[in-house]
Order: sequence, then structure tokens, then C-alpha cells
Amino acid sequence: MEALGMSTFWRDRPTLVTGATGLVGGWLVKRLVEAGAEVICLIRDWVPKSELVRSGLAERVTVVRGDVTDQALLERVLGEHEIDTVMHLAAQTIVGIANRNPVSTFESNIAGTWALLEACRRSPRVAQVVFASSDKAYGDQPVLPYTEETPLAGRHPYDVSKSCADLIAQAYAATYGTRVAITRCGNFYGGGDLNWNRIVPGSIRSVLRGDRPVIRSDGEYVRDYFYVEDGAAAYMLLAEKLAADPGLAGEAFNFAYGEPYTVRQVVDRLLATMGSDLVPLILNEATGEIRAQHLDAAKARRVLGWAPLFTLEEGLVHTIAWYEGFCA
Repeated sequence: MEALGMSTFWRDRPTLVTGATGLVGGWLVKRLVEAGAEVICLIRDWVPKSELVRSGLAERVTVVRGDVTDQALLERVLGEHEIDTVMHLAAQTIVGIANRNPVSTFESNIAGTWALLEACRRSPRVAQVVFASSDKAYGDQPVLPYTEETPLAGRHPYDVSKSCADLIAQAYAATYGTRVAITRCGNFYGGGDLNWNRIVPGSIRSVLRGDRPVIRSDGEYVRDYFYVEDGAAAYMLLAEKLAADPGLAGEAFNFAYGEPYTVRQVVDRLLATMGSDLVPLILNEATGEIRAQHLDAAKARRVLGWAPLFTLEEGLVHTIAWYEGFCA
């Protein structure tokens, strides 16, 4: 996973990234550009404060404006830019928004996935696709941690959208031989997340403003927390392995540190790292969310040779530094 190794594979490789203005998308584009890839980004909304735009990365890639549900546009982009590798991250990712506006979430996450995969099926130059699913695709399961053999059983709108899209990706691999592999990661955090209702960016901004961090739940919800740069590196590793081994098509891989934390534990670590004595405000208002989930990443370690580049503490330090600069 060293930069030199990545550049050998990625140098001049035409690569489409959907969702490039999102949290993971911005860091993935940065890593791809550093590795020498020819990056094409599909963007629906122009987000001036996103990492892609704020860092100047948008000036170093080809930007196409459009919706991921527009199959004709996708086919044009894949064809005209002779795309070899597709990194499909575009999605509506906020659970609360999905609960309030399920149709827009279903359109982006489900219809967007089938439109993209169908466009890839019709485009002979596409050699591999990495699809970003989620740990939420498993739904609420009685046995923890989740392995890749755990059934996909979402019940709430966001979880259902990821379960459906995940199964659609598997269907394209099984039925049409589409070389697509699937990632299922824990809760991403890192610099560039502008969804302030998420616990990490919201808490950091509150502390920087001298306000008490707000926890919507009772603070005891359990999750994996996965640093965004580790996510970007994992996506690229999976694409490289898929290119070398077509037998990985249709396979899903969990990526996580294997150290689940409660929301309160993460907030307390943030406060300690930032040297703050503020006490979180616990609202206990969360609804329609899974109480506890975390992942077993043994398959990724065994099959892909994957290992994380950061610890939770290192990721939090980098994340806090990003927001200190952003909020200054």
C-alpha cells in the first residue's frame, strides 16, 4: 500500500469516482491523484466547502456534473473517457434524512446503483468496479460481530437502501459477470465531513465554539469508527486485487478496526484529546437506528492482505487538526 506501489497500478488509469464531494470521496480522489490516476468525478451538487473543492483537487481532475441515476449520462462518461475502473461512492448517507425523506434516499442509493452497474455492463472498457456498501446493509442482527456471511436484512430506510444496492451489485456479478466487488465499512469519520449532525464533526465544532457536544441518542449506541483515509486506501486496495483476481467479483469485504465503541466513549476521547472539560448534552432522542453493530474484518485481512494504516486515536488527532483549520 505504499505510494510507489500504488502509482505503478494507478498511473494514467482512467478512473471514475462517483460521490467525489462526499467525505470518503474527497480523500479517495486525493489518494488517486497522488498515485497518478486520470480521475473523472461525477458530481451532482457543487459543494464549495467539500474537501474536493476546498483542497484544490477539483482543478486537478475532470469534473462531470450530473445525477448518478442518469444512465445515459453514465454511459457517455464511461465511453468518452474510456473508463477502466469505477469507484462507486455516491449515496445519500444520513440516517435521519433517510427516515424523513426515504424516496430520495432510495433513488440515489438503489436506482443510482443499478443505473451505474447497467452502464458498466454496456461499456466494454470497464474492467473493475468497487461498490461502497455499508455495515448498515446487515440491518439489526443478534450475533456480533457481523461477518460477510451475515444476512443482509435492513429494516429502516437507509439500511434497506444499502441492503438492496448491495444485492444488486451481487446480482450483476453473478448474472452478467460484472467484475464488481463490495466494501462494507463501519462509521466513517475524518476531516471534510460537513454533516454536522454526525457525532465526530458535530462534537469537534461544538468544542471549538465552547459549546457542549450534543448526543442525540442515550450515548450507548455501539459502532465501529473507521478513519476516512483508511477507507480510501481500502477501496484502492480492493480495486487492485480485483484487477489481479477476477474471482473476487461479487465478493464483499468488511473493513473495520475490530474495536467497537459507544457514542459516549468516542465523544469522551475527543474531549480528552482536545483538552476540554465540557460535559456532553445527552438528548436520548434517536429513533429508527440500530442499537449495536460492529464488523469482523478477518476476511479482508486474509484474502486481501489488508491492514489499517491508522488507529482510532491517530485518526482523531488528524481529524481534529483538520477542523481546527476549517473552523478558524
